[in-house]
Amino acid sequence: MQPGLWLLLATQLAALRGSSVLQQAPGSVMVQTNGMVIMSCEAKTSPTSTRIYWLRHRQAPSPDSHYECLAYWDPIKGIVYGQEVEPEKLTVFPDATRSILNLTSVKPADSGIYFCMTVGSPELTFGKGTRLSVVDVLPTTAQPTKKPTPRKKMCRPPSPVTQKGPSCGLLTLGLLVAGVLVLLVSLGVAIHLYRLKRRARLRLLKQFYK
Repeated sequence: MQPGLWLLLATQLAALRGSSVLQQAPGSVMVQTNGMVIMSCEAKTSPTSTRIYWLRHRQAPSPDSHYECLAYWDPIKGIVYGQEVEPEKLTVFPDATRSILNLTSVKPADSGIYFCMTVGSPELTFGKGTRLSVVDVLPTTAQPTKKPTPRKKMCRPPSPVTQKGPSCGLLTLGLLVAGVLVLLVSLGVAIHLYRLKRRARLRLLKQFYK
């Protein structure tokens, strides 16, 4: 089998099933044109001297798929770039058991799936891939609709009603005076009847003792 076809098949399998040995982050990222992206790939069980390669796949897997070797870090040479890679836009540097890929001034043409890879004997090990989407305008997140806060009902005292006619105070006073007059008249009648009864009794007693 040709080395190019072997690499193509291995990378297509990596797109479907990544290795847990290489932990790649983030899984996906969307960035605006001319923005910056940082990806990381950590070799969990490999020695610190393991060389980690970065690959890019620009389109969906197909027989005509094209994978680009972007760059890798060499302890002696430093960053080793692949063909047709712009060094001013791409940087790779090691961090203990991790490899960091830094992309700047990205364009929509840079969109695709980025894989990290290590070369073993004889197998190739791939990360699960990072899907990069570069757009001119980032989609806006719809803000949740806030429900209006209901106003608290304030209890208002009843407004005074303007009454026509005589005042309630004068009417009450008139009734009170009338009641007093009725009581006085009743009292006078009662006293008068008591006196009449007393006189009549005294007369009967005088007649009885004569």
